[in-house]
Amino acid sequence: MEDMIFGTLATDDLKLFYHRVSKNGLRHFSQISPLDPRPEESVTITIDMGPEVSANKAACYYTTDGSDPAGSRGIASNGQVVLLERKEIKWDTFSWGYSSSWEGEIPGMMDGTKVQYRISAWSTDGREIFADWPDVQREVEKAAKAFFHDEPFPDGALDPDQNQGHLFAYHVDNFKPPQWAKEAVIYHIFLDRFFPGECNDWIQTSDPKGFFGGTLWGVAEKMDYIAELGATAIWLSPIFSSPTVHGYDATDYYSVEERLGGEEAFREMIAQARKRGIRIILDLVCNHTSHLHPFFQEALEDKNSPYRSWFFFDETEDHGYRSFFGVHSMPQVDLNHPDARDWMLDITRYWLEEFEIDGYRLDFANGPNLDFWSDFWALTKKINPDSFCFAEVVETPWVLEKYQGRVDGVLDFHIADAIRRTYGRKSWSVERFNSMLKQHEAYFKNDFVRPAFLDNHDMDRFQFIAGGNEEKLRQAAQVQFQLAGPPIIYYGTEVGVGQTVSKTSEVGLEASRGAMLWGDEQNKTMLSFYQGLIKERKEKRPWQNQTSS
Repeated sequence: MEDMIFGTLATDDLKLFYHRVSKNGLRHFSQISPLDPRPEESVTITIDMGPEVSANKAACYYTTDGSDPAGSRGIASNGQVVLLERKEIKWDTFSWGYSSSWEGEIPGMMDGTKVQYRISAWSTDGREIFADWPDVQREVEKAAKAFFHDEPFPDGALDPDQNQGHLFAYHVDNFKPPQWAKEAVIYHIFLDRFFPGECNDWIQTSDPKGFFGGTLWGVAEKMDYIAELGATAIWLSPIFSSPTVHGYDATDYYSVEERLGGEEAFREMIAQARKRGIRIILDLVCNHTSHLHPFFQEALEDKNSPYRSWFFFDETEDHGYRSFFGVHSMPQVDLNHPDARDWMLDITRYWLEEFEIDGYRLDFANGPNLDFWSDFWALTKKINPDSFCFAEVVETPWVLEKYQGRVDGVLDFHIADAIRRTYGRKSWSVERFNSMLKQHEAYFKNDFVRPAFLDNHDMDRFQFIAGGNEEKLRQAAQVQFQLAGPPIIYYGTEVGVGQTVSKTSEVGLEASRGAMLWGDEQNKTMLSFYQGLIKERKEKRPWQNQTSS
């Protein structure tokens, strides 16, 4: 465990727990083929039954009119039904039993159709269960929380009473990621730490957990710097009203945090970016809000509030409600609730329409179910087909590929990890990296965009893990800029912004969020190197060389 990049899969114990839980029960995991159905293409549905599932029949109940599919034991009570057939029996040593895979086919649909479905399995003399059971992600999150708090692992045992079934969905369409995203060079700005503005000094920079004073005015004033670097898009940390430095816990999704300059500053920043042909990407958290959000406060105080069902209140949970990895200040939103989902989709619409932003980076996108992202992508493409929405999903490639047809792409944490191991910590050989890279690139479809990065706001900066060795950073950046995926530069990496302690210290996540360097403090040699890398990438156009699996 060299880095904490893969939080829920950071240790061998967590990986084993993940494997054990994912092999249990009745699992679909949105296994469809093709992953991104086009008009009139039939879709194959696949499920896996663990050793403890006593079933010899299975069925998929589906609708195309927006209503909730329903059925039992192969008979649809709303919508249509497809019976599944067993295709394979497999032995799993870790589970010490036989599992089986089943398939069925939903016929092709016309463009714009949303297909919703549920899956069940049963035996003639036994109970019926619905996929996905158990909730693997929930169990894995509990295990990760236990690990990071030095608590005992959950036992991962199946609870037969928690089998309510899951609603799956996919959209039939011809949507594709925009070409500009494949060609982009993205500059990632952590707003509080970038620049306060010419007429302002930093509030302070000695306490890494405190406010430094960066603003949107400051970003607007430094737009020439970003353009001269060669970046063509800016990914901003959350701009919404929030009580924290990072802003990943919004109290109002429809307003710009006044500390950052408010709406006036945001509009000015957009205007300055537009003048230079630079696109704006917002960081959006759909999974959770701040515990100070008015909706959650009302739900917390009044059990009869209509917002009560928008969150996961459960006395078995810490604080009495489900939250982001047990952090009480980040209650999780139940996006399966129709009104809560409509609210989050309206937020998505608002910034695309009102400010004409160019897309979203989607924080902790593996929190909401995949069917939410199907609705999300359909909405964003309807508003602006040229928008670019990419997700933060810190998961296995097998899970990442399921986001095809639901977002434009995902952040490539596996490449980041491999580059850090090879060129930062020198624990991998170049031969091993090249072998991994070849297979990794072939695994994903050509039109699924995977932005590549060396570091970000949640991990130690690359130069820190490389012991301050600038040559290691140059080697890593050269590899990054030759990849098909658009490169992301974390603010300051290009001018020598560093850190003094690891994120495993008491400083925590703020360790790599230092103040941006300006003027003579910048490493001009490194800045020139990055400018050259960007120019070379635009000339060689490596995104054209990616092969499709």
